[in-house]
Amino acid sequence: MPRFSLIVPCFKVQGFLRECLDSVLEQSFHDIEVIAVDDRSPDGCGAILDEYAARDPRVRVLHLPENVGLGRARNAGLPYATGEFVLFLDSDDTLVPGALRAIADRLAESGDPDVLVFDYARTYWWGGTRRNALAEVLGARSDTFTAAEHPAVLDLLMVVWNKVYRRDFVEEHGFRFPPGYYEDTPWTFPVMLSAARIATLDRICLNYRQRRQGNILSTTSRKHFDVHDQYQRVFAFVDSRPELAHWRPYLHRKMGEHCLDILAKPDRLPPAARAEFFRRTAELYRALRPEGADLGVLGGSYTGYRLRQQAGRAGRAGGRQALRVRRAAGVRTRRALGGLRALRPLDENLVLYSASSHRGLLGDPAAVYRAAREIAPDLRGVWVVKDEEVAAGLPAGVAHVLLDSPEYLRLTARAKFFVNDVNWPGTLVKRPGSVHVHTHRGTPLKYLGADLLGKPGARLGFDVPQMLRRADRWDHSLVANLHSELVWERAYPCHFTSARTGSPRNDVLVDAARAGAGGAGRSAGAGGAGAGGSAGAGGAGAGGSAGAGVAGGGFRERFGIPADHTVVLYAPTRRDHVRGGHADRIDLTGFAADLGPGHTLVVRLHPALAAGPARGLGLAELHRRGIVVDATGEPHVEEVMLASDVLVTDYSSIMFDYANLDRPIVVHADDWPTFTASRGAYLDITAEAPGHVSRSYRELAWLFTSGGWRDEESARLRADFRSRFCAFDDGRAAERVVRTLLLGGSMPHAAARVPEPVSGHDLLAST
Repeated sequence: MPRFSLIVPCFKVQGFLRECLDSVLEQSFHDIEVIAVDDRSPDGCGAILDEYAARDPRVRVLHLPENVGLGRARNAGLPYATGEFVLFLDSDDTLVPGALRAIADRLAESGDPDVLVFDYARTYWWGGTRRNALAEVLGARSDTFTAAEHPAVLDLLMVVWNKVYRRDFVEEHGFRFPPGYYEDTPWTFPVMLSAARIATLDRICLNYRQRRQGNILSTTSRKHFDVHDQYQRVFAFVDSRPELAHWRPYLHRKMGEHCLDILAKPDRLPPAARAEFFRRTAELYRALRPEGADLGVLGGSYTGYRLRQQAGRAGRAGGRQALRVRRAAGVRTRRALGGLRALRPLDENLVLYSASSHRGLLGDPAAVYRAAREIAPDLRGVWVVKDEEVAAGLPAGVAHVLLDSPEYLRLTARAKFFVNDVNWPGTLVKRPGSVHVHTHRGTPLKYLGADLLGKPGARLGFDVPQMLRRADRWDHSLVANLHSELVWERAYPCHFTSARTGSPRNDVLVDAARAGAGGAGRSAGAGGAGAGGSAGAGGAGAGGSAGAGVAGGGFRERFGIPADHTVVLYAPTRRDHVRGGHADRIDLTGFAADLGPGHTLVVRLHPALAAGPARGLGLAELHRRGIVVDATGEPHVEEVMLASDVLVTDYSSIMFDYANLDRPIVVHADDWPTFTASRGAYLDITAEAPGHVSRSYRELAWLFTSGGWRDEESARLRADFRSRFCAFDDGRAAERVVRTLLLGGSMPHAAARVPEPVSGHDLLAST
């Protein structure tokens, strides 16, 4: 008996069918059967199905003698299902890699519930991807429950394909699909209300294709009247089971919302049918009305409904027009006030800070801010933040102003100093005498600025000329090494001065390395048998003495990482040539297992992927199960680095910062040629690496099982790398910025590790 039976009905999807079937048959979990139902499709679907069945014994094809529609095609496949669980997959959708393995693991963990609900992402024909907006519902509970115990689960899209069903449960209740457009409704509600044990999986397992044309529920047709019959079936089911009677008010409200939603969409119903649809909805709503329920708009006439709709549209249009008028007036007012404020002298003690596009007290600007409070208390530092949510997260006593607020405009017109790691908005006019300090966000490996002009894929949606106009405001560009100095002056051909200060945010890393604090080398033999090599491998270069640093220890405690564990930090960068920017380069579950006992794998995706679907493709679920620690959302990357013993990365600039800790680094470069072709790189990191380079997962795993990740060669490579790319990082970078750039004083440059000068031609020869 297979674990899963996947029922795939097919009708006029020959352009998508192979992708769908491949996504199933190429899964890492193989204990499956596929029951493909050819619903008398007039195109090549039948032949494609037969082709797959001929080469894979897990595929069985049913050719129906006549077209019966989606629901009854699913019914046709059910009697042939022999798996423990049934999954219905629409033939234009796809499973994401690893989905069935994740589903199988969650089912086993939750004791084989009646229903498992998993997450999905909408994928659009033009290339966009959007995760289910209610994904947080799936992560709210780790136990099993009933719909009554967690009713929010019913707010998820009421479809059949985002769930897995225990086959015995389906057969016991006799669930089947009716004919019609909205066949999912009378299946999903009865199933969810009947299930004694429901579990959830906070992982994107399916890509829900949003077709440009051809989606039957987006077609203008009278067939949308079918929704009324389907809800009558739902209520008939509830009426046949007295124990479900308390759900009637909820279903009544849901039915009204669903029908009005169909009516509100202009592309669903023919204009001549809209009044009839409203009347039939209102009749059904009144007929099924629970005692005391408010009829709302459905208690009136279609004319009244239309007047409300028109009034709402007019109000929204008027609001938009009023907003446009207010904005235009605001622009004129700001310009006038700006002109007046420009007549006032600059406030010599006012410093405006911003970091990561106004996301709070972060990075280099935060380090400068803290140093200024100690060294120059007369300087008044104010943070520019994007919204009230960010403002609420600022530490007590930190002055702030909201972006584009009147106070922001007043302060930007008077401030003497501006410190930022991302460009200020284009609307900010630089006054003569003001000083803009640009900190950047690390040492550059990937092409940036004007160098992107030769990489059209990497600069998709990125306005290089506009960016350079903003960079024209820079007075000082902070650099941590000669490489950065040469790259910034090439990539940003503007009139700024390079300041060899070092990176302020790295001061804490330099101090930790000097003190021997942090995660690495806590005791002899750190790394344990089979993954760390012998005691003290790599010598002092392995990272220092016992005990994590204060910040690193806090991270470990917060995530329950044992003090004696070797923490492996995996920090990949994004891929410009991949839709959405995310690509799974290694199997995290396998890597965590291969590291063995005594190790914790911490994963930090690129910050640009933190709010997208990337974490839902398995990382969030692995974090919940304790297989890895997801540190993508941690605001302070320095704390994550301090808590780790070794860094595994591909082409992320985090390696240049991490090198200051003098802890082992492994570069996993399995797609280096593709990456450089799409994005471009200023140096061949595989030839000038900070440690060992792996070009396959097998090589990566071997480095850890053999202990090679921290051998003498690793220490030698790291020393060479540090001498070149950590040249100006001496632990006093923030102090140097304050004393020299804000106070106008002097302070020696850090020169202890500066290598021999390298010509710009030699350094950038690869470009």
